[in-house]
Amino acid sequence: MVEIIKTLVPLPPNKKFSVLEILQYTVLISLILYFGKTLFIPLSFSLLVSFILYPLCKWLEKKGANKISSIFIAISIIFILFGAIAFLLLSQIEGFLKEWHTFSVKFSESLVELYEFLEVRYGINTDDFSELPKNLVSGSSTQIFDFLASTAYSISMSVFFVILIPIFSALILYYRKRLTNVLYKLFPSDKKESIHEILIETIQTYYNFIKGMLLVYFIVGILNSIGLAIIGIPHPIAFGFIASILTFIPYVGIMISSLLPIAVSWITYDSIWYPVGIIIIFAIVQLLEGYIIFPFAVGNRLKINPLVIIIVIIAGGILWGAAGMILFIPFVSILKLIADRSESLKIVSLLLGTDTSPKKKRSWFFWKSKKK
Repeated sequence: MVEIIKTLVPLPPNKKFSVLEILQYTVLISLILYFGKTLFIPLSFSLLVSFILYPLCKWLEKKGANKISSIFIAISIIFILFGAIAFLLLSQIEGFLKEWHTFSVKFSESLVELYEFLEVRYGINTDDFSELPKNLVSGSSTQIFDFLASTAYSISMSVFFVILIPIFSALILYYRKRLTNVLYKLFPSDKKESIHEILIETIQTYYNFIKGMLLVYFIVGILNSIGLAIIGIPHPIAFGFIASILTFIPYVGIMISSLLPIAVSWITYDSIWYPVGIIIIFAIVQLLEGYIIFPFAVGNRLKINPLVIIIVIIAGGILWGAAGMILFIPFVSILKLIADRSESLKIVSLLLGTDTSPKKKRSWFFWKSKKK
């Protein structure tokens, strides 16, 4: 960050930052990001959404729609997408609750069989555990409903963000020219062309980020489906891709999406090994997605080193939780765009980049107009 400011804003010729100053600025920026995450997280998501929707808004405006109508249509598409994800999530919960009675009965029977096996095979006295199946079932039910209650509370706390993000996105899209002009005036006039190129490539970077994310969900869906098909779970493709889509909701999505196939497999095959197999498959695929598929699929599109992607994911999780694991990736790509244009930041560009090959030709719709 210090080097970025030094690059864009002229400093005295011999002015250099010491290691101690860099560490101080790094700690200060980290503290600001951590304690200001209530504002910065929805604002960052809004920037992400506005950058993604910008090409669509420009296309609609060229087709004759006014600015407000184009923004409304673009935001509505996002609402429809998230509505579909919410519908999948609720349908998974509803399907599991319908099967809960049968699931609890199977669970009790399996525990009784386990106690009989231990008593016959190893001579373990299980009289003290005679009431344990019933208690476990009731306790499990209570824990599940407690989990759902805490999830509902988290969702209710996130309603503020859900409302704020589209409002921020719409306002950023509506005032984009004014915000761009303010950004130009913050830096010297000789940097205007460089700032404009960074803005244009930032939009393309976010666009490539979303394409990379879609590729990740597609690969994860295929791996889930193959794993479920191998162990013989009914409807493997449906369960596999639903679980893949719901991984968009960190932690909660994958847990809820696994409940229905676990219940169906246990009821269908009357064996605990099928649910265990589902848990193992989803866990392995999640590990592959987090540390191999995501860094390579997204990193290659953003031209960022997969090692850096993994480090950034961990750092984002420390500062902003699950949101930081998503948002910090495009932040680093913007840092690389700035580093690519600065001689003093070539070492940063080399560290973040994947290769030194020439830049590809930019997508046509990002260069249609020079002045936005």
